[in-house]
Amino acid sequence: MISTAETLATLISFPTVSADSNEALIRWSAGRITAAGGRIHIMAGAKPGKFNMLASFGPETGVGIVLSGHSDVVPVAGQAWNTDPFILTAKGRKLYGRGSSDMKGFLASALSAAARADKAKLVRPLHLAFSYDEEVGCIGIRDLLARLAKENFQAEGCIIGEPTEQKVALGHKGKLAGCIRCIGLPAHSANPSLGCNAISLAAEMVCAVHTLQAELAESGAHDNAYPFPSTSAQVGTIKGGTALNIVPEFCELQFEIRNVAGDAPRALVERLRGNAANIAAHHGKGRITIEITNEYPGLDTPENDAFAQKILRAASSQPAKIGFGTEGGLFKEMLHLPVVVCGPGSIDRAHKPDEYVTQDELDACDAFLDRVIAGLYA
Repeated sequence: MISTAETLATLISFPTVSADSNEALIRWSAGRITAAGGRIHIMAGAKPGKFNMLASFGPETGVGIVLSGHSDVVPVAGQAWNTDPFILTAKGRKLYGRGSSDMKGFLASALSAAARADKAKLVRPLHLAFSYDEEVGCIGIRDLLARLAKENFQAEGCIIGEPTEQKVALGHKGKLAGCIRCIGLPAHSANPSLGCNAISLAAEMVCAVHTLQAELAESGAHDNAYPFPSTSAQVGTIKGGTALNIVPEFCELQFEIRNVAGDAPRALVERLRGNAANIAAHHGKGRITIEITNEYPGLDTPENDAFAQKILRAASSQPAKIGFGTEGGLFKEMLHLPVVVCGPGSIDRAHKPDEYVTQDELDACDAFLDRVIAGLYA
């Protein structure tokens, strides 16, 4: 039988950066699943070359368990790697490669666990869900979940295999991303009163976002399970202006809000729109628009949920919450499933050069998934 590390080596060899196709990885995974006795549904995504996959083992009916992960990885361009990022390289017990922690290590473990499972003993189905374009806003999984919702898909719960060091996370913040466009009036810089400086408008909007976060930290909802316990808001990029001697006509800001369960991010955007209207009115000649470009819900699975308790026991873990987002909130929102996040590796190694997972972490995930699958046996 092919080992989990060998499976990971093949998955790493597919350079599934979000901007590129994931078809080769999905087709190869489908072959592995078919050989192991699984049923495959490959679903073309909204973008060319993009695919989701749902694989099932055991009975065609019944309430089983979903093991889910994304197939895409972040870019390596501009990063100083000491190994080829798309060739799994072992150094001692560390296995280096892009996506080894985030999150092809879990995909490899899920494929291996499904191959090891005793199909004759399965009285409830085991499902594997692989998605595309998670890293750019949890985009691809929405296509899959919408189809499953139409088909009245049922499951006991879902395990999202993001890297949590094999701890069981029951919650994470939601995220809303947006674009603030400041439109001024160009003029010669020698006569600035004839124009409206879009960068000045943008600077005041940066202050408005900063003030919003300060107010949320002071009096907004708090969840002390997170390292940053309140909702955060920040401007991440800014671009504008054409030349030093021209009053700038345009400036654009990209911002995000990462909210705890007690704060509604769209309501916070409305507050920023109110700030924008006041700033534009004060300047007289300019205008400011705010567009929501992407959002996904947070996750907040109750600790006393029966599925969560089962997975906590299988992982011998205490409940935790994580600071980064996952597709888990969408599974909850669109399929109404209880969701936990648990997988090998560490998010602290992700998105960096020399990303790695350890052989011990893969072994621990293999044992964990074996215990989970055993709960589907007669």
